[in-house]
Amino acid sequence: QVQLVESGGGLVQAGGSLRLSCAASGRTFRSYAMGWFRQAPGKEREFLALLAGNGVTTYHADSVKGRFTISRDNARNTVYLQMNSLKPEDTAVYYCAAGLTIATREREYDYWGQGTQVTVSS
Repeated sequence: QVQLVESGGGLVQAGGSLRLSCAASGRTFRSYAMGWFRQAPGKEREFLALLAGNGVTTYHADSVKGRFTISRDNARNTVYLQMNSLKPEDTAVYYCAAGLTIATREREYDYWGQGTQVTVSS
């Protein structure tokens, strides 16, 4: 069982930056691929980025490539999402997720955090 807790969301002006954190419980954190997703009001949940347990294999969605960067610290059982050059359309609830396969699809992830709100003002 893995429990995930996101933090770091908030209100930021367009062009600003935020770093989201996702702290995981359990001793097997490095066994899991970690992903970040977001869901804006009235929209489906959207994949953003993933990072394998070894911290090497990574993939970012085109919508955030070059602006968002996923990273992890296995010693701290934490995964991060650095978000730069934020836009109003980045406003959403952001979720981290853990799964045993490297995947972009929601259903491949077994554990989810509760989400953290990010609001970008224009």
